[in-house]
Amino acid sequence: MLAIVRGVSIVGLDAFVVDVEADMRSALPKLVIVGLPDASLKESQERVESAVRNSDLEWPLAKIVINLAPADLRKEGTGFDLPIALAVICCNGQCDTKRLRDYLIIGELSLDGALRPVAGVLPMALKARALGMKGVIVPRENAAEAAVVDGVEVIGAEHLSQLVSWARGFTEIAPEPLRNISELLVNEGGLADFAEVRGQEHAKRALEVAAAGGHNLLMLGPPGSGKTMIAKRVPGILPDLSEEEALEVTRIYSVAGLLDQSLGLVTTRPFRAPHHTASIPGVIGGGSIPRPGEISLAHNGVLFLDEMPEMSRTLLETLRQPLEDGQVTISRANLALTFPSRFMLVAAMNPCPCGFYGDSVHKCSCNMGEILRYRQRISGPLLDRIDMTIEVARLPVEKLTRDDEEVRGEASALVKERVMAARRIQQQRNLLEQSEARTAATAALDTAELQRRAEEQAVTDGSPGSAGEEELAEMTTTELAALLSGGGGGLSAGPQRSSAASLERSARASQQAVQGLSGSQARSCTNAAMSSRMMKQHCRLDEAGRSLLTRAVERLGLSARAYDRIRRVARTIADLDGCEVIEVPHLAEAIQYRSGEERLRS
Repeated sequence: MLAIVRGVSIVGLDAFVVDVEADMRSALPKLVIVGLPDASLKESQERVESAVRNSDLEWPLAKIVINLAPADLRKEGTGFDLPIALAVICCNGQCDTKRLRDYLIIGELSLDGALRPVAGVLPMALKARALGMKGVIVPRENAAEAAVVDGVEVIGAEHLSQLVSWARGFTEIAPEPLRNISELLVNEGGLADFAEVRGQEHAKRALEVAAAGGHNLLMLGPPGSGKTMIAKRVPGILPDLSEEEALEVTRIYSVAGLLDQSLGLVTTRPFRAPHHTASIPGVIGGGSIPRPGEISLAHNGVLFLDEMPEMSRTLLETLRQPLEDGQVTISRANLALTFPSRFMLVAAMNPCPCGFYGDSVHKCSCNMGEILRYRQRISGPLLDRIDMTIEVARLPVEKLTRDDEEVRGEASALVKERVMAARRIQQQRNLLEQSEARTAATAALDTAELQRRAEEQAVTDGSPGSAGEEELAEMTTTELAALLSGGGGGLSAGPQRSSAASLERSARASQQAVQGLSGSQARSCTNAAMSSRMMKQHCRLDEAGRSLLTRAVERLGLSARAYDRIRRVARTIADLDGCEVIEVPHLAEAIQYRSGEERLRS
């Protein structure tokens, strides 16, 4: 007897449906699993048999072959325990697959038949919704994670025997109620507050600008000046996660196995701070089947690199492409996976190996060769991708001993209000840009459709006055509409040959242009992710601004990329001030945040 249930295999951040097929034949009792299983999946043979026997179910005394189809897709993990057990039970006639066929199934089994939580449940629930399936069957501890997906019934089971009884129709398992994501996204009040940072107004202002525009920031200063303390307070001034962003981040954490199962959703922006001894796969991502690294775990949040020059030079250089593109592609011999990595980089470093170069109190013990080698660990191309570089000086002792409002400064809640106001301006600007692009793409699609219809009419008429392809291609949408309605005064002479294939390609390209407005482009509404077209429109400078920026670029020896990043930062400062145009003071402040780079290069 053949039985089939549906499991899932997680590859990257996506779930792929796997048919778990069980066949039983008369032979020496044995369980064979085929279909590219990994070591942990092969070990499931003993777990599944013990779980079935300890659930008061019969284990067949026959040879059982389990095929995981498609057979060319690598399968790994313990999430196949439950679908394999159910396939064997159904194959043995103890249960029917009728109630199971509309569900995707995942779960690890303990030896007594209890279900243990697994990773990758959220991508599985999203896959079930995309396929129009009824729902998913998951361990009870994973039910909250899957219940954030609308339109999917979530069956959370605690034990194999309970699930078999449900599949037989003897008992019922109440589906997990749908969880409202907007109600879960509550700003946590336990985040560290900017009011706890004494002094350092220049650094706090720079962090506010960076948070408002999603800009990368590097802090340079001696030990104990407050760099780490300031960086840890950045999440408290960032806007709350939107529903779409929360699902994106939760999906990554679910695959990585780092999701808090009690909550089932990432509700605050990530803050990742890998140690300077972290490996390249740990930070960038990797493995035989690639998994997300720290830069992906920091997606839509903050990646803090403390003691940045102490990190591997190779590791730092691999950050260049993710910083530019907002994603990282990990290639292996048989597959290439892309993980999102649009994060705000906040880095900190000392001015020299001993940390006291230029300090007003401690004398530096490093020679110039050591200082240069230390600073050269941060390459020029990497510095180019960091929007702001500031110096954080030692705090005077009198500010450490005082405890008044002037020293404590503003609370994070007040700074966050200004940041969110600036982000709203950027979002409105981005939505307007998308609307204009969508209108243009739709117009191109309409033109292509009208061209196709006009050619069909020309071929059908077959008259000497029919228009040719070149003339049709040059017509506007209005002219084509008038032509088809009879108001065009006839069709001029030209070739009669149809070019439906070329017009179909044009229409398809236009349709893809319309669809391409969703996804990552729709979410990238910060000034740091502003496109070149948007920069031309929203980062214009007057004559005085162009003159100031030209002198700054020549004096600091900045690249074309740095030139654009200064304009982006100036746009953010103008947004914080509520100005529609970039003024000279905004540009001067943005240039000031770039001047710290000169000290690193000298």
